[in-house]
Amino acid sequence: MNSYFLKDNTLTPTFRIQFDFLGYTFRPRRSKDRYGCLFVNFTPAISRSAAKSIRQMIHRWRVQLKSEKTIEDLARMFRPVIQGWINYYPSAFQPIANHLDRFLARWAMRKFKRLRSHQRRAMHWLVRIAKRQRFLFLHWQAGFVPPTGAIGAR
Repeated sequence: MNSYFLKDNTLTPTFRIQFDFLGYTFRPRRSKDRYGCLFVNFTPAISRSAAKSIRQMIHRWRVQLKSEKTIEDLARMFRPVIQGWINYYPSAFQPIANHLDRFLARWAMRKFKRLRSHQRRAMHWLVRIAKRQRFLFLHWQAGFVPPTGAIGAR
């Protein structure tokens, strides 16, 4: 895929160079050095296929159908898998955590009558639980608590 960019007031052709390896996509990205200057660095990030397979795995868990379980049971069930994801993709875990939180909100909507048909209210409930019991889910413990400003946004 050819593209052009402006360098020193001249158009220079560039080619998109990237490859996937072990769940990461390596490609040129902008980075900042310790002085705040921008430069191009060949850095890794989670690949699209790896992120998609993680989202599909969360979907296959069918969390929303486990309404007989408590939130502590769910945390215990998914703890080893979430720990592995956090260890392997530490910098790119925020979108995965948001996806998992949306599924937990769907679980809460089925479990509690007052949250039924109220996705926004379910996310608020989840935020309160995350602030009160931060140790419950590992992604909350690692700092990926659902933000209150993005409630209801997709």
